[in-house]
Amino acid sequence: MHVDMDAFFVSVELRTRPELRGKPVIVGFPGERSVVLSGSYEARAFGVKSAMPMAVAMRMCPQAVIIEPRHKLYYEVSGQLMAIFESVTGLVEPLSVDEAFLDVTGALRRLGPPRGIGELIRRRVAAELGITASVGIAETKFVAKIASTRCKPDGLLLITPDETVPYLHSLPVGALWGVGAKTGEVLAKMGIRTVADVAATPVSALKKVLGATGEHVHRLAWGIDPRPVTPVRLEKSIGAEETFATDTDDDALLRRELLRLSHRTAGRLRSSGMVARTVALKLRFADFSTVTRSRTVQTPVDSAQLIYAVALQLLESLGSRAMAVRLVGVRAEQLEETARTSLQLSIDRRDENWRAAEQALDEVTRKFGNKSVLPARLMEPENRPGDGAERPA
Repeated sequence: MHVDMDAFFVSVELRTRPELRGKPVIVGFPGERSVVLSGSYEARAFGVKSAMPMAVAMRMCPQAVIIEPRHKLYYEVSGQLMAIFESVTGLVEPLSVDEAFLDVTGALRRLGPPRGIGELIRRRVAAELGITASVGIAETKFVAKIASTRCKPDGLLLITPDETVPYLHSLPVGALWGVGAKTGEVLAKMGIRTVADVAATPVSALKKVLGATGEHVHRLAWGIDPRPVTPVRLEKSIGAEETFATDTDDDALLRRELLRLSHRTAGRLRSSGMVARTVALKLRFADFSTVTRSRTVQTPVDSAQLIYAVALQLLESLGSRAMAVRLVGVRAEQLEETARTSLQLSIDRRDENWRAAEQALDEVTRKFGNKSVLPARLMEPENRPGDGAERPA
């Protein structure tokens, strides 16, 4: 079973603004460099899509109402949503804040047939959360995902095992996972435009033009997807912190340690396939009192330099400190899966350059170890936290 909310951010906002129901609504920050986070189906009718530049969306639908996002609220509702899923089955695989795969095989004796379970979930989501869900039910994850997409909004589609192959073969080739615009163009040159065409093409011919992906799309064209529903819990935050061997009031040392922690945090984000919408700073002073400050960024981040820039701003916002610092920490919060999030392109190319450079560093680290390549600022002799000794890099 694949359960997906309908225009999740918009739906959550309309619970307290019912006067906007039936009108084009966009959730996102106003401004030339902002992007659409979510659009109502009325806005989508004008061509508005998620991740589209806000300026383009407003040209397409100038009458749209813009609502600034409230990510903390969305994560609260997401937690309530996942709790509903977990009350049905222990086999829940979240894909993002508003969708998940559910294996309901073990719930059939307790709750009845699959269609009834799907309707039960839809009723509970509507009654308890005030939003709507679309449910796709099938023998495999791939087909269940297709079913939920095809019954949106506020629908349910059950594709039985006997119906699976005929249903798939009625779809365009773009319905297959792994077939995007470029792959679709390659297949079109071979005369392949539908899933049925893929199924009828020898695997060897597909592999010749698509490589290993050729075998993958051929299996999907026949409804073959053996992957089980794998329960996972999305991390709520990722961070790093260090305790100094000697309490310090040295601003240069604090900034250097923030840079180091930002790289550790960003590396963990990228290895986990996550991006963060909020960056938090933690300071613990000599008397063990602790302060935290956080800031939500307009565009999700997984770059150390961008995390570091926010952490520095938070440090400066604290002003002069009355006592020395014992511990410093950096944390990335409000996490989202990178694959499900459109990273906004910046007019300043340096932002994207940093991301590319850090991804290259990830490859070097995987091959040669954690200290193969470091930012130049971290390679100067320094008092490392925890050992109190002078150590050249």
